[in-house]
Amino acid sequence: MSEVRIQAEPRTEFGKGAARRIRRADKVPVVLYGHGGEPRHLSMPGHELMLALKTPNVLLRIDGIGTSELALPKAVQRDPIKGFLEHVDLILVRSGEKVSVEVPVKVTGDVVVDGMLDLQLNSLAVLAEATHIPTEFEVDIQGLAIGDQVTAADVKLPGGVELDVDPEALVLHIIAAPTAEELAEGEEEEGAEAAEGEAEGAEEDAESAAEEPAESAG
Repeated sequence: MSEVRIQAEPRTEFGKGAARRIRRADKVPVVLYGHGGEPRHLSMPGHELMLALKTPNVLLRIDGIGTSELALPKAVQRDPIKGFLEHVDLILVRSGEKVSVEVPVKVTGDVVVDGMLDLQLNSLAVLAEATHIPTEFEVDIQGLAIGDQVTAADVKLPGGVELDVDPEALVLHIIAAPTAEELAEGEEEEGAEAAEGEAEGAEEDAESAAEEPAESAG
């Protein structure tokens, strides 16, 4: 797995105003939790942290806070419009310690003719050693027939990694692709439902308009 070294600074100012000042300096407010200790409030360089977090479950080697610490992302808040980092929570980990993480599922292979992939889980919850978290789980659908499925138990896990989800949880299955006739019927039904909704709305508007003079006269 990827490990990124990043410099941090202790943070003594709190609140929205302080957070805005930190972000104006191209840094990000960070809280470091874990191992029964008090949460530590830090700031980290925004661009470096943003690049590091592009890798799922990236292992951060944090310097500048007395001792070098290892941490994993726990929660990331981004600006809903511009996408920049607003706040990040990190959790302390140690080498050899097992943690519960979500690892992305990567689907390879081609779907059978007349079939369609129905992906139920984009990631899989597992217990893995903090310093050896898999980057992704590859699931090959080549040769699967319509009706075939892959459960969590079917996914090949590397040594030392175990499921942290129901083994029977459905990861994906292959379903029959809709025919042209079925697609056309679906579009007709949607059109009919839309027309019915418009007619009901017009009828309700007419009833409301008819009731208004009577209410005014009373």
